[in-house]
Amino acid sequence: MSTPFATIPDDGTPLRVVVVGAGGMGRAWLRTVQESPLVELAGIVDLDLDAARAGAAAIGRPDLPVGTGTAQLASDVGAQAVINVTVPVAHHPVTTEALAAGLPVLGEKPVASTVVQGLSLAAASELSGELFMVSQSRRYNRHLFEAKRLAASLGSVGIVSAEFFKAPRFGGFRDAMDHPLLLDMAIHQFDMARFLLDADPVSVFCEEYNPAWSWYRGDAGATAIFEMTGGERFVFTGSWCSPGQETSWNAAWRISGEHGTVLWDGDSDPVSSAPLPSGACSEDPGQEIAGSLRDFVVALRTGSTPMGQVHENIMSLAMVEAAILSASTGTRISVDTLLEESYGQAVLTERDPDVLEVLKSWTSVRSALAPTARQPDCPPARQPN
Repeated sequence: MSTPFATIPDDGTPLRVVVVGAGGMGRAWLRTVQESPLVELAGIVDLDLDAARAGAAAIGRPDLPVGTGTAQLASDVGAQAVINVTVPVAHHPVTTEALAAGLPVLGEKPVASTVVQGLSLAAASELSGELFMVSQSRRYNRHLFEAKRLAASLGSVGIVSAEFFKAPRFGGFRDAMDHPLLLDMAIHQFDMARFLLDADPVSVFCEEYNPAWSWYRGDAGATAIFEMTGGERFVFTGSWCSPGQETSWNAAWRISGEHGTVLWDGDSDPVSSAPLPSGACSEDPGQEIAGSLRDFVVALRTGSTPMGQVHENIMSLAMVEAAILSASTGTRISVDTLLEESYGQAVLTERDPDVLEVLKSWTSVRSALAPTARQPDCPPARQPN
C-alpha cells in the first residue's frame, strides 16, 4: 500500500539533515551529503564523539555540531530529517527515536535486524505520519533500470537469475558471521530481483555451504530458488570466496521470457535478443546512495512514493530471513508463514502501546506491506553484437 506521510514544502533552501553513525559507511554518506545541493549537513550523531568529530574533520567541517542523541542534536541544530547509518542492531532504536520526534528518516539497509523489528518500524512510521525510507542503494543504477525496460519486450518473463562471485578479504565481523553472504550481501540482489519483476516472494528453497578454501567461519556460498507472486522463479547463486573471473558487485543477470533474453553483466549496458522497445527514456535514477538521497528529498518535497519506503522494503529482508531459515531446516519456506509468525512476535514484543495499536489494526501483513507499482523509463541500451 502507499502510506501517506508529511511533506516539507520546498522553500528554496536545502533540507537540513543530521547523519547518525560516523563509521566507514557513515563517512561515505557524509561525503555524499556534503556534495549534494539538495541537503545541508547540520550535525553528526555517534556514541563515540571522537568518531563524529573525525568524520566532520574528514569533510573539511571540523566545527560541525556533534552529539550522542539523535532527537536532541536534531532539535539543537534545527534539522528537518535524519540519515541513519548506524549498524543494523541500532536501526530500530535510532529510527524509532527519530520518527517519534517528528523527523523523517532515510536509513541504510537492512530496514532492521529482523522482520519483526521492521514491522514495528512500519507501524511507527504510520503512527508518526513521517516518511521512513530504506536506502536500497543498488536499485539506483541506470543499467538496472534499462534491463527492466528491455524486459518489457520479452513477453511473459518466467526466469530471472543472478550469479554473484567475489572474493573480498574484509576481515572483522564478516569473517565471523554465521551467514556472511546471505545476511550481508544477498539482500541487494534479492531486492533488485523484486524491482526487475515488480513481484514479491512466495516461497524459497535455499542451500548454504562453505567451500573448503573459504576464510569465512560461516557459509560463504549459497543457492536459493524463489517463487515470486507472478509465478516467476528467481534463482540466486553466489560465493564470497571465489577469486578469479569475478562478477560485478551487482552480480551477473539473465532475464528469460517467451520472446527472448536480456543479459546484464552488472557494470555495463544490458543487451537483449528481442527487438528494442520504442520510445525515449526520461528517468535517471541517480547512482547508488546519491540516488537514494535524491529520491528521499524529492519524496519529502512532493509527496511522491520513493523506492524503499519501509512497508515495501520489508519484503527484501523477508527474502533473506526465509532463505536462511530454509538453509537451516532443509525445507521450502513459505514467506506468508514467515510474515505471519513475525507479525505475531511483533505484537507480543512491541513496547510502545500506540505502535501496538497500529500493528493490531492491520488486517493482514501481506496487504499492509503491498507495494505501489513503479514503472521506470530508462536510458537506451544496445543490441548484442
